[in-house]
Amino acid sequence: MGVGRDWIKGHSIVIGLGVLGAFFGGLVGLRGDQGQVSSPSDPGVPSSSPASSVPVHVSGWVLNPGVVWVSEGSLTADAIAAAGGALPGADLDSLNLAQPVYEGDQVLVRAGQSDASGGDQTTGDGLVDINTADSAELQTLPGVGPVLAGNIIAYRESAGRFETLEDLLDVPGIGETRLASIRDLIKPP
Repeated sequence: MGVGRDWIKGHSIVIGLGVLGAFFGGLVGLRGDQGQVSSPSDPGVPSSSPASSVPVHVSGWVLNPGVVWVSEGSLTADAIAAAGGALPGADLDSLNLAQPVYEGDQVLVRAGQSDASGGDQTTGDGLVDINTADSAELQTLPGVGPVLAGNIIAYRESAGRFETLEDLLDVPGIGETRLASIRDLIKPP
């Protein structure tokens, strides 16, 4: 029986060393992760952006202006599509849709010069003049419908000309987000 006890003692030591090794190995594994910081997800940034994706800022006359992630080597047309596509009346002819976009680029999609009915919706540079535009012209801005266009006109009639684009924040229905989405489409006062 002496052999049995020695055998058990020897294996107990081996088992104990194995448990200790697993424990310390786990600690080393935990310490190896210290350099990686996890942050809460941002709605504008994908939870995991593969190394082959790059951020591009698409603004102006698109459905969802903001930062979009596109594959490396994507074209201007791909970035516009990632932002929900161009809105009706967008001036895509002023852009090179076949041009590659790179990390940090901005693509500005401007409104068209005027509609076929002869109504001049925009200034000569394709921008809407908020101090002279009528309701129909204001409604060519993304997210501006008849009610908001009426609010802009009513504010302009009661308070006078807009002196800065930030004056639009005093119009009921226009906040920071809406102003940011139309800022590039408005002629500075």
